[in-house]
Amino acid sequence: MEFRRTVEADISSIMNIIKQAQAYFKDNGIDQWQNGYPNEEVIKNDISNGHSYVLLNENKIVGTSAISFDGEKTYDEIYEGQWVSNDTFAVIHRIAVDNEYKGLGLSSIIIKNVEELCLSRGVQSIKVDTHEENLSMQRLLKKNGFQYCGIVYLEDKNKRVAFEKRV
Repeated sequence: MEFRRTVEADISSIMNIIKQAQAYFKDNGIDQWQNGYPNEEVIKNDISNGHSYVLLNENKIVGTSAISFDGEKTYDEIYEGQWVSNDTFAVIHRIAVDNEYKGLGLSSIIIKNVEELCLSRGVQSIKVDTHEENLSMQRLLKKNGFQYCGIVYLEDKNKRVAFEKRV
């Protein structure tokens, strides 16, 4: 497995994975990633900001995520709980795995790679938010040592459950 920054040539593969995830959420009644988000423009913006990463298996893109070390203003206020730390942190957004590779632990491999990125930068914390009905993501986070911290609200006022892990 290779984990690397995304390049423009990867966009169609990423969008295919994202469309699979959008269909999964829709089929399961989860109102996350609907209404055309995330779209190609979001991915291009992630690439230009150096936030987009892909996981490859034998040169095939099998997973994607956005990882930022630039902070997250929607995390400035947390409700019904508190963050584990107030340290500098990485944020994981838009994590998704190709349907053909689900159930193989690839999301956990992405998280392990994010932990390595953090350690290489001296960052001790990773924060993540997800839809309250996205139970598979919540299970993934708990399985990988993340703690539930409380509720955050996105810029569009949508409610999300927030997690943090000390690396």
